[in-house]
Amino acid sequence: FRLALIQLHVSAAKSDNLQRACGLVREASAKGAKVVALPECFNSPYGTQYFKEYAEKIPGESTQKLSEVAKECSIYLIGGSIPEEDGGKLYNTCTVFGPDGAMLAKHRKVHLFDIDIPGKIQFKESETLSPGNSFSMFDTPYCKVGLGICYDIRFAEMAQIYGQQGCQLLIYPGAFNLTTGPAHWELLQRGRAVDNQVYVATVSPARDEKASYVAWGHSTVVSPWGEVIAKAGAEETVVYTDIDMKKLAEIRQQIPILSQKRCDLYATEMRK
Repeated sequence: FRLALIQLHVSAAKSDNLQRACGLVREASAKGAKVVALPECFNSPYGTQYFKEYAEKIPGESTQKLSEVAKECSIYLIGGSIPEEDGGKLYNTCTVFGPDGAMLAKHRKVHLFDIDIPGKIQFKESETLSPGNSFSMFDTPYCKVGLGICYDIRFAEMAQIYGQQGCQLLIYPGAFNLTTGPAHWELLQRGRAVDNQVYVATVSPARDEKASYVAWGHSTVVSPWGEVIAKAGAEETVVYTDIDMKKLAEIRQQIPILSQKRCDLYATEMRK
C-alpha cells in the first residue's frame, strides 16, 4: 500500500495550517496514498508558549476537519499532533481517522521532551504539557500500526511492545531540531526498525528558519531491513513510499529474531 508523509510548513495562522494540510491530504490521496500522516504540532507553532493559546478539545475544530477529509478521501489519516486541552490539562495529542471519518485512535505523547544541551538547546515540554499514559495502536486492512510522538521514538521499550502486539508499521510525527536532528533522527528510526523488524515512518514539519523552534525536517521511511527508502529535505513536500508487507514477512523469516528471544532471561512488558 502507498504511504504519504506530509511535511507541512506550519505558520502562526491555525486556519491556514488546517486548509493547507487538508489540501495536501487530498493531493496525496489523488496520487494513490491509502495511509496519510501529518507532522507533530501541524496546526500551531511548536513551543511551550504556544500550546495553551492553540489548544483545543477533542473533538474540536481541527479534528473535525481531519475526520471530514479522511472520509472524503476514504483513507486512513494520522493527524500528526495538536495541543489538546482536557480537564484543565494540556497534552500533545495525535488522532487517527478511518475511511468512514470515525476516530480510530488518540495518542497522547507519553515521554515529554525535557532536554538541556549546554550552548545548543534547552526545552521543557513539562512546563505546560502533561504526559499520556497509554500505548496506541490501530488496525488497517494492510497492517497494524503503532503510534508515538517525537521524543517517544527514543524509548526502545515502547517500540518493542508495539512489535510484540503485532504492529508492522510504527509512525512517529515528530519535530526534532537542528541539534538532535542531524545527530539522531535517522539513527533512531533505523534502530527501531531493525530491532523490531518493522517499517518506521517519521513526519516532521518543514523547516522554518524564522520560527522560535526550528524543525529539522527530513521526514523519513525506513524498511525492516534498516534501509532508508524515502526521505524529504527541509522544505514543504509530500513523501510517498510503497510499503511492502511481503518484504517484511521475508525478513522475519530469514532472521527470525522474534521467535528467538530468550523470554526465560528477559522481558519487556506492557503495564497498562
